[in-house]
Amino acid sequence: MSSATGATVPATATRLRSSMTNDDELSPRHARPRDRVNTKVVLLSAGPGDLELLTLKAARALAAAEVLLLDDLVAPGIAELAPRARIVRVGKRGGCRSTPQAFICRLMRRYATQGIRVVRVKGGDALLFGRAGEEIAFLRQAGIEVEIVNGVSAGFAAAAALGMSLTHRDHCHGVTFVTAHTHDHGEPDWAALAATGTTLVIYMGMTRIQSLTRALLRHLPPDTPAAIVQSASLPDEVRLFATLDQLSEQSDKAWPDRPGVILVGRAVAQAREEVACGPCAGREDLRERLQR
Repeated sequence: MSSATGATVPATATRLRSSMTNDDELSPRHARPRDRVNTKVVLLSAGPGDLELLTLKAARALAAAEVLLLDDLVAPGIAELAPRARIVRVGKRGGCRSTPQAFICRLMRRYATQGIRVVRVKGGDALLFGRAGEEIAFLRQAGIEVEIVNGVSAGFAAAAALGMSLTHRDHCHGVTFVTAHTHDHGEPDWAALAATGTTLVIYMGMTRIQSLTRALLRHLPPDTPAAIVQSASLPDEVRLFATLDQLSEQSDKAWPDRPGVILVGRAVAQAREEVACGPCAGREDLRERLQR
């Protein structure tokens, strides 16, 4: 689950491509005979949107790709790193019409069994709320090898944007990553999550922010620090601060059509104190921040 909806970044893509060796940039069509079947799919994590957060391993996999299956929340500029690949967009976004998961799985199997180098690109980190488990199980059952390339999840990018530690030992003893809705469209056990005493990093919660706030307020103090980050790591990044009892109201200042990461917990207070003079200093917010 990530928030990469920014514009193409050609300069970054060019720099990453130039960092590859000549061998890395050879077209796989010429590098191996077509009758050699390569039954492997790369599940590639594209990060939160800033292409400079891609790993070198990800860049090399993209350079070798023949087919790129792109999620909707992946930065458009990533396609420039796969100049020889056919681009297939398999958009999946909460609340919108999406490509069926079963179709995506069959598409990966079809290309892979033809010996085509398939790279399935997911926003954030593929292993965190990216339905990677379903795709891995499907491909393994079909006898197709799966290679996983990790990346920076939107939750970590949001914390970096706020200049905060998710596990500051003066405020908490851990961090919990959670999605705001379960597989059956229900809600997680907010009481149990509040009782953990950890920083809560909530994905896919913008459309449910009123209900999740009400649920958390039954178990956490109203003045619990909270924040929303949209488009983390991108030039149009939005950061909003509030106490838990004001979080739903402050969410009205967020972009209504973009996903976001919601952070709740005492560690967020560190961000509120340091954001003006820490790593985020000088980065302009598009929406007015709630003043303390």
